[in-house]
Formats: sequence, structure tokens, C-alpha cells
Amino acid sequence: MTIRLNLALQGGGAHGAFTWGVLDRLLQEPDIEIAGITGTSAGALNAAALKIGLLEGGVQGARDSLDRLWGDVGELGDLRVTRWISATFPLATAMTEAVAASLPVSPAGLAAQLFTPYAWGPLWQNPLHEVVARFDFTKLCAGEGPDLFISATNVRSGKIRVFAGAEISPAVLLASACLPTVFQAVELRDPATGQDEVFWDGGFTGNPALFPLYQPHLPDDILIISINPLRREAVPITPVEIQNRINEISFNAALLGELRAVNFVKRLIAEGRMPRGSMKDLSLHLIADDSLMNELGAGSKLSPSPALLTRLKSAGQAACTAFLAEHRACLGQRSSVDLRGLFG
Repeated sequence: MTIRLNLALQGGGAHGAFTWGVLDRLLQEPDIEIAGITGTSAGALNAAALKIGLLEGGVQGARDSLDRLWGDVGELGDLRVTRWISATFPLATAMTEAVAASLPVSPAGLAAQLFTPYAWGPLWQNPLHEVVARFDFTKLCAGEGPDLFISATNVRSGKIRVFAGAEISPAVLLASACLPTVFQAVELRDPATGQDEVFWDGGFTGNPALFPLYQPHLPDDILIISINPLRREAVPITPVEIQNRINEISFNAALLGELRAVNFVKRLIAEGRMPRGSMKDLSLHLIADDSLMNELGAGSKLSPSPALLTRLKSAGQAACTAFLAEHRACLGQRSSVDLRGLFG
């Protein structure tokens, strides 16, 4: 029997290669059908590559498409500084790489907290532009295949904006992955309002947003692929560690809020205080590797070396295999996430 489920893909820069591994393994399950996908930042790029690949060549096409995406990302180098100044200042780039290799912290990571990307003026370019430009948007925006939802944050209003269908463009994907300390804000005309709007990373308001998947025609099962650890045992001490943990907490806040709401609705239904069918009784599932993400430094999110990406892909494949071994019977039947324990 075919099991239909939705995917919710978190953002987290180069750590999104963990999701690549999870998807690569999940796609090898012949009886699992992906009905809807919501993605933010790196999750949005994974979602785009997944849908395009499915329409191009089915399961193998999707795996190949994800391989191409992360192969392209692995060629970018450090996303913060070296990519956009290398053409003009090759000596400065070499010096930056040499210093980064000799120190326990990334100079580029420290610079991102002290300088604005707008300081580069006409020299600045978004290194992800060339990655996104290779996507086939006729397939990405097609009505066939999984429903696709991409989230970004409206800078002026502070509200989430979910793009779907024909609304999705290269600028939308770049907006969803726009960390404001690293990239210049993405300006685009919002198809819904007809107004020129400015957007930052969708992780500030939904990492990822679950509510687009509540539509009646989509299945009740949502598989969240998490790359942003909910818990860190080590107490942050240095300025960089403190800022990194602040970012993790803020990027998890919207998701935790949605999970709390889902838990509330499920409790009302279970206690008979809400008629069944009046709201979706969602079944939630989670694949994560918090031990690995605690081990990796936050700076590695913006340094997608091929070795790191390969390690993360392997970890994602292993995590998916472990999830299927333990919770496969829950798919299509019940939640495998203990929401009450999560908020207890």
C-alpha cells in the first residue's frame, strides 16, 4: 500500500546536506509518495531540486537532481566573503583562506558579525544565484508532482510570506535563503499584492512553516527533517557561541509554536472537545541528528566544503534508515513524535 506524506525541510546553510542524505534514502522506498513539500532556506533549495528531479526522471531523477544541487553548492567555497571578492582581489582571497586554515575560528564568520554585505557595493553578488539559475522553473512551478511551498520573511512587516506554484521564482528561492548578515536583502514584486517588497531568510518566521500543509487534499502525515538542534548541552560562553545559539533559538521559535498548536488541537480531538474532521489530526514524524549538529560549528553552515557535504549526506542516509527501522509502521497511522514529552 502506498503511503502518502508531506515533507517539512528546515534551513541551515551547508548543513542542509543532511537533508540531501535523508531524501536520497527516503526516495529508495517504493511505497512512499511525497504529496507536499514546505521548505525554508537550504530546505527550499532541497525542495526545489527534489520536485524538479521527480518530474524529470522519477525517483532516480530526483536523486540525481539533489546530487547536482549539492555538487554545485560544494564548488562555491565560503559563502560569506571569498566568493564575491575573489575575482577582484585574488591575493586577498588566498590570504583569507590561509588565515582561516591556521586559526580555530573563521575570520569570515567574525567579519559577518561586524560588517554589512552592503559595504561591498557593486562588488557584492549573491553566490547562490548561479546555483538557483540552473533550476528548470517550468517544472518547479508545474501543477504536477508534489505541492511546493517556499517561505521568506517580509522585512518591513516581519511576517512570513509563503510562495507557491507560479509565484516561485529564482528571486523567491534566494529570498528564502537570505541571511541578512551575509546577503543583501532580496527585492521582488510580490505577486499577491503587486507591491515591491523586501525579503530575508524564511527561517525567522517559519523554519519550516507547517501550516501550508494543512490543506484538505494533502495527507495528515508530516515528516520534519530537522538540521537546527533544539537542544545544546554546552553553555555558550564566547561572543560567537552566544550569537550562534541566539540564532538557533530564534530560528526554532516559529516551528515550536506550530508544534505546540498541533499538540493542542490533537489533545482537544482526543478528549472529544473538538469534533473529528473539523480540523486535521496530524501525524508528525521527525528525522534529526542533534549529536552531529552539536558537534559541528555554526561557521560550517556557510563553508560548504565537499568533505563536509559528503559527511552530512552520509549522516542523513543513516538517520533515515534508523527512522524507518523504528517508526515505519507509524507512517500513515499515528505520530512518532511525542509532542507531550517535547513540551513537558
